[in-house]
Amino acid sequence: MAAGNALVTGGAGFIGSQVVRNLLARGWQVTVLDNLSMGRRENVPLEADLVVGDVLDAQVARRLAQRADVIFHLAAVVSVRASIEQFVQDAQTNLMGTLTLLEAAARAGVGRFVYASSMAVYADSPTPTPIPESYRTQPLSPYGIAKLAAEQYVHTLAAQFGFESVVLRYFNTYGSGQRFTPYVGVITIFCQRLLAGLPPTIFGDGEQRRDFVHVDDVAGATLAALQAPTGATCNVGSGRATSVNEIAALLISRINPKIGPAYAPAPPGELRNSIADITAARQLLGYEPQRSLATHIDEVIEWNRRLTPTV
Repeated sequence: MAAGNALVTGGAGFIGSQVVRNLLARGWQVTVLDNLSMGRRENVPLEADLVVGDVLDAQVARRLAQRADVIFHLAAVVSVRASIEQFVQDAQTNLMGTLTLLEAAARAGVGRFVYASSMAVYADSPTPTPIPESYRTQPLSPYGIAKLAAEQYVHTLAAQFGFESVVLRYFNTYGSGQRFTPYVGVITIFCQRLLAGLPPTIFGDGEQRRDFVHVDDVAGATLAALQAPTGATCNVGSGRATSVNEIAALLISRINPKIGPAYAPAPPGELRNSIADITAARQLLGYEPQRSLATHIDEVIEWNRRLTPTV
């Protein structure tokens, strides 16, 4: 797809800002829509047009969609645990915000709609083996329910209104620049606690397995969605399983070997095993993850070290 005008919602955030930088590098004109609740103004390159606003604002969505050839919808409230306590807010942003943008896309005649979904749409897996897109979708959390419903709206309405659609199911994304919250980004959370001289808290027994994928690989896959066939749904991960205990041990060894982990009861709504089968992404996006925890964990530690006073 030739370079044109792109609207990136959530483009001031961790993943979205990297997508924006990649689009600009390829010659696209980029508009960012972000309410800055999690994103940061300084994350947005000066070459992009930042509009501070909410995806629930239909007037803003319609105005920005008018000049977009493609919409990359990454704006979301991203938290499985918080979605249980704040399920109305979660659905308003993650489902109704998506519908607001889809309506704007249909009215404006946008060519393609790329939706950032989540591994949270899947049912739990009894074993730590990679799961394909055809695996059972039975979310354990309100967050996953909203994401799955939004996926279905994206593909259904795109077909009805004549624009193209691609859904990407992001797995556990890590990297430099991830903003700290108590709910999201276990690597960032563990880094900041260890750098502050505190034990990382592991919920449950720590043997839950996750697929950790670097933000640069996720952003690369998101741009590759420009070339994917319409109607495609692809997992975006590394294809490798890592336990939370292994993450904690790795970070403890690099940051503060004198500290051990603390354990707390497992919260509801979280998957035991979640590892991506990335066969579809390889075939439809030309995707191949280039980074690993072993080669890129130190950059994440150093980024957090600059932000966190050490003891």
